[in-house]
Amino acid sequence: MKKRYLLAPGPTPVPESALLAMAAPVIHHRTPQFSEIFKETAELLKYVFQTKQDVLILAASGTGAMEGSITNLFSPGDEVIVVNGGKFGERWAKISEAYGLKVNMITVEWGKAVDPAAVKKILDEKPGIKAVMVQASETSTCAAHPVKELAALTKDRDCLLIVDGITAVGVFDLPMDAWGIDVLVSGSQKAFMLPPGLAFAALSEKAWKFQETAKCPRFYFDFKKERKNLKDNTTAYTPAVSLIIGLGEALKMIKEEGLQNVFARHDRLARSVKAAAKAMNLKLLAPDAPSNAATGVYVPEGVDGGKLVKYLRDEMGVTMAGGQDHLKGKILRIAHLGYVDTFDIIVAIASIEMALTKLGHKAELGKGVAAAQQILLEGYK
Repeated sequence: MKKRYLLAPGPTPVPESALLAMAAPVIHHRTPQFSEIFKETAELLKYVFQTKQDVLILAASGTGAMEGSITNLFSPGDEVIVVNGGKFGERWAKISEAYGLKVNMITVEWGKAVDPAAVKKILDEKPGIKAVMVQASETSTCAAHPVKELAALTKDRDCLLIVDGITAVGVFDLPMDAWGIDVLVSGSQKAFMLPPGLAFAALSEKAWKFQETAKCPRFYFDFKKERKNLKDNTTAYTPAVSLIIGLGEALKMIKEEGLQNVFARHDRLARSVKAAAKAMNLKLLAPDAPSNAATGVYVPEGVDGGKLVKYLRDEMGVTMAGGQDHLKGKILRIAHLGYVDTFDIIVAIASIEMALTKLGHKAELGKGVAAAQQILLEGYK
């Protein structure tokens, strides 16, 4: 027998209550029964996004919300700033260019955070810039960008701050309204503790005004149409009924735990993994800008990162993620977001120690686990 553990930065584990809710017989989406569930779920989303604005629910991956943020708010030829510090910053640029936007790219070393001064410089030089696009948590590098500082730069300009919060919303504090974030997007398969298939997008009133003059083509991802239907407790097109029912259960779990407690849990788990990495002499990928969603570590010299990921998954039953592009085979990404607790971390660290030993690296068994335990004990009275 081999028990499986999912500790990759998406998809993430799904709690039993959500799984059971999604296993119930499907109900029709144009009924009062579903509308009541939808209404309650949409309100709970506002709690997690920390906003009074509507949070649109789309049947898509998070990329759908990213694309919709561009097509609904801009016209071909508009100039934007894209912070490119990894695969998903790169995605903002690719979507923007696909719809004819002119991209001013700020390239950031993988594992680093953008310097707000670099963004301010372009904004000052080009007052016609329409938006700044950034990741709150760059999943590919496990780095967090300074969203609060970027929001301060765009708040009093005719310029939007568009934030990919796909591995950030529900992980660490990202108060949309309080900071002045104009567009915040996320996806179901991360801290929302669901399978892939739902995307979320919340827009400020400032962003909705941009929508009035935007000329990029759109059909399925029509935010104005979705907002209108949201008022009637439904969606413009067929929703992912079972996923939305599961979402309601997951959001209730988050509300019961309390958002600040959710943030504290993620912080504790993240610190424990980083302490374990230090004890195991594993170099961190993003030591100066760590995200609480996942931790990236460089594999030891002489160890093939691809083989390590494969061994963990296929022989030990523990799924983590490797690196992408130039980091392929060089790093291991350990996720600690969503439905993850103390003993998931113990499994993660113990399995890494054991796998490294099996692959010929001299690892002191238990050293990383002990370092993690010291911090994980903070979660108990």
